[in-house]
Amino acid sequence: MAFNLEEAIKSANQAVFAKFYRSLTDVEIIVLKGAWEREDYDQIAAKHQYATSYISQDVAPKLWKVLTDALGEKVKKSNFKEALKRRWEKQCWERQFAHESLVLNVQSINGNHQKNNGSSSKNNFVPDVMPSPLKLSESQFYVERDPIESLCYETLLQPGSLMRIKAPKLMGKTALMEKILAKVAQHGYRTVSLSLEMADRKTHLTNLNKFLRWFCLNLSREMNLTNQLEDYWDEEGIGAKVSCTTYLEEYLLAEADRPLVLCLDDVDLLFPYPEVYEDFFGLLRSWYEKARSRENWKKLRLAIAHSTDVYIRLNINQSPFNVGLPIELPELTREQVQTLARQYELSTDSNLIDPLMELVGGHPYLLQQAFSHLKSFPHITLEELLAEAATDAGIYRHHLREHWLSLQQEPKLMTAFQLVITCNAPVRLETISAYQLQSMGLVKLTGNEVEPRCQLYRYYFSDVMRN
Repeated sequence: MAFNLEEAIKSANQAVFAKFYRSLTDVEIIVLKGAWEREDYDQIAAKHQYATSYISQDVAPKLWKVLTDALGEKVKKSNFKEALKRRWEKQCWERQFAHESLVLNVQSINGNHQKNNGSSSKNNFVPDVMPSPLKLSESQFYVERDPIESLCYETLLQPGSLMRIKAPKLMGKTALMEKILAKVAQHGYRTVSLSLEMADRKTHLTNLNKFLRWFCLNLSREMNLTNQLEDYWDEEGIGAKVSCTTYLEEYLLAEADRPLVLCLDDVDLLFPYPEVYEDFFGLLRSWYEKARSRENWKKLRLAIAHSTDVYIRLNINQSPFNVGLPIELPELTREQVQTLARQYELSTDSNLIDPLMELVGGHPYLLQQAFSHLKSFPHITLEELLAEAATDAGIYRHHLREHWLSLQQEPKLMTAFQLVITCNAPVRLETISAYQLQSMGLVKLTGNEVEPRCQLYRYYFSDVMRN
């Protein structure tokens, strides 16, 4: 069998599932297929109606990082074929070796059986092929949380609109924005998705001028426009903020009559950097105000996504967090969990749904991991999965260890979270610690108090912190 695109995707899927207990998403497979055909990111994005920035700055970098971790070697666009081929060849060799060993064992058993019975059997079982690896689902599963999707979509159709999406990590912000941006793109809107996670913390997040230049440079690049920063930038004369605003108004917005939807993800990464966030968030607010009265600015629609409540100090008239449409992504309801189970072709009765939700609640990521595992390994029962879920042998082990490593690097958060999981009732924490734990997705707010987001976290961290 020759190594081709189909085998490459299958090998990638198997490697990712073995490491992270998830399948490749539709858009990750789109990137793999495009890279296989030597297409640039902008070609891949245009062909499938995605924002170029979403493909080049979000999906692709994360995909190569996931494959790097899954394959145990550095993977990037230029070498992924060779890396996947090496894994495929190793699997072929292992399957052949295992097959030959199995044949020899069966022949030996048959020979002994013939000796013991003094006769030969015409029905000796010698398999001609090894069982093929499970075919992993290549679909990206998504459950709509009506009316959130329709509200977001209708808001971005309005001139000069601003939308704020808040949800902890892994609660579905990126998937939601992907759906909404794809839908508005069908109306001919220009769309750009830019994650502040891509900014270098030491270089860009500590200096306003460098950050705003990085911001404008990436906007123009993702819009497939040439870099004209030097024609507009005058830090000494008019300053970085006016330069940035002029670049956006006179170049990026003026480039076409079509509306521009700008989605900024992970903006809470700026919260520890007051030297940047005070002026940048003030800029976003000023652009929103301009869009209410100035014709050219009405083409701009802003979507701001963040993982936690805003705990920084901002002038009420300079904050983008008290205007526009606020959207807070909730956990999935029981009916939505049933819809997700149905997408995996699993049972939707209470024997599956209730015990699982009792452990992980309506957490989209944790539910998807469980459903994916049960679908891919039908011989594993729900009882077996749940019995090991909160241990280092369970399906959530990588997810839980990542949180554990993060907590170990923040002793103050470790102490705060230890208090949360050892109390049977919600507890009050120092504000910043509560918001940081909420951003990580480990706790949920109940008024001014917090509690573990799900029992899985209480069980696992109670055990590891005790030992």
